[in-house]
Amino acid sequence: MQLVRKFVVLTAAGLILAGCQTNQVISQQPVPVSGPDEQPQAQRQALNPTPSSDTQQQEQPQTSTDLWQLTRQHMQLDLDHDDPRLQAQFEWYQKHPQYMQRVATRASRYYYYILGEVLKRDMPAEVALLPIVESAYDPFAYSHGRAAGPWQFIPGTAKHFGLKSSWWYDGRRDIVASTDAALTYLQQLHDRFDSWELALAAYNCGGGNVSKAIRRNKKKGLATDFWSLDLPKETRVYVPKLLAVSKLIRDAEDNNLTLQPLPNKPVFEQVELNSQIDLAQAAKLSSISTQELYQLNPGFNRWATDPDGPHRLLIPADTAEQFRTQLAQLPAEQRVNWARHKISKGETISTIARHYNTTSAVIREANKLSGSNIRAGKYLLIPSAKHESSEYSLSQSQRFSRKQNQLAQSDRNRVSYEVKQGDSFWKIAKNNNVSVRELASWNQMAPGDPLRVGQTLAIWKADAHQGLSRSDQQLIRRIGYSVRSGDSLYTIADRFRVSINDIQRWNKLEKSKYLQPGQHLTLYVDITEAR
Repeated sequence: MQLVRKFVVLTAAGLILAGCQTNQVISQQPVPVSGPDEQPQAQRQALNPTPSSDTQQQEQPQTSTDLWQLTRQHMQLDLDHDDPRLQAQFEWYQKHPQYMQRVATRASRYYYYILGEVLKRDMPAEVALLPIVESAYDPFAYSHGRAAGPWQFIPGTAKHFGLKSSWWYDGRRDIVASTDAALTYLQQLHDRFDSWELALAAYNCGGGNVSKAIRRNKKKGLATDFWSLDLPKETRVYVPKLLAVSKLIRDAEDNNLTLQPLPNKPVFEQVELNSQIDLAQAAKLSSISTQELYQLNPGFNRWATDPDGPHRLLIPADTAEQFRTQLAQLPAEQRVNWARHKISKGETISTIARHYNTTSAVIREANKLSGSNIRAGKYLLIPSAKHESSEYSLSQSQRFSRKQNQLAQSDRNRVSYEVKQGDSFWKIAKNNNVSVRELASWNQMAPGDPLRVGQTLAIWKADAHQGLSRSDQQLIRRIGYSVRSGDSLYTIADRFRVSINDIQRWNKLEKSKYLQPGQHLTLYVDITEAR
């Protein structure tokens, strides 16, 4: 039996290698991916192993055309362990089939790719289900611990595993990059603890905490498996959650859970770009909406890909060849618009960048400027969006417009303020009882940007108990936060890039009251601004 199972794993892994020589995307309804050196036919290959001659005497298992069945075939963990924590989690998922069906639908865009990467590394198929526990398979998920993406990386761990973060891009949300980092991390933890249950626990609470728990048990002469360790409360139910989800999917029919079959074929392909490209233009070349392109490429924050890379896009499998053909006919210099801007007296690189919805660094790089000194009358070349901001659902300007519309429809009142000599963000904010960060955000500026005399600023004043509009569920996430020792409104606001006034308003806090450890707060966080 073990030999047969080993054959299934190895042959499936070999197939994935054939179809995904670089990181490729695997999922149902949306799109497939292809690496730079792959041939389109190979990229479209399903997870369909070919038996080797030395196993011909055995009855060969048929490769499933359904990814859920393929997952069942490659499960390796003990899903029937007798522990009340596992049983409690299983009963919860069992009683909420609609939740599992919603998550399965969301996963369909990415599951072929992620399962393929898991099997290629000969890891338990249950690992491909971990994003259900981490993020409900939502690449835009953001948690109170500042964890982002389908695998919920926090900033420090993301940086350690090479996940890039910039104004343009957040690798924690990139399906390909974050999956590679998460699986590498899990493999390292498994090598360290020689147990998948302990590796998963360490993924949640850190390897140091697991090691300490093991040392404590050894000193007491106790067992050191996951179920015997005294781990943080969240971790004690984290591993049972994954096992429960896996058990329910394994025994779906017995538990009356209907899962829509996921075809065992690529959903998207990876296409190399070699340069920056406007995302609305890329969507047009592949005959999809910009919304769908962002769903496949959730790591990109703005109207274009990051000029410093990654220079690749995930494109639906059925339009990838069309995209490649049209992209090859489009010169690199035409993939983004270039505006010729004449510098006016008093302008700075930062004010020009804000006008064109880009950054000072991009302008300096495009014009080979070593510093920020510019001269009136000279010209700058600036990359800019080709289409109206409404085309870019995750662009900064579009988020700004949505926020203004939200504010206008709320109980807030807009006050126009004309900047006077000697004014500063701090002075204006203090006089109007708002925060500096809030004031800057309302006007699509950074707190450090200079103000010009005569400049008009928008100040939105609201009822203290008015909540934030949730019209844009893709960008704004409602999260719960438990106050820790040493926390203050300032540190929490700074950590999540929101204003103190908003925290007070969302939670109906009196300004004279101090926060208490353990106190629960509700926050609304823009995931494209969070770090």
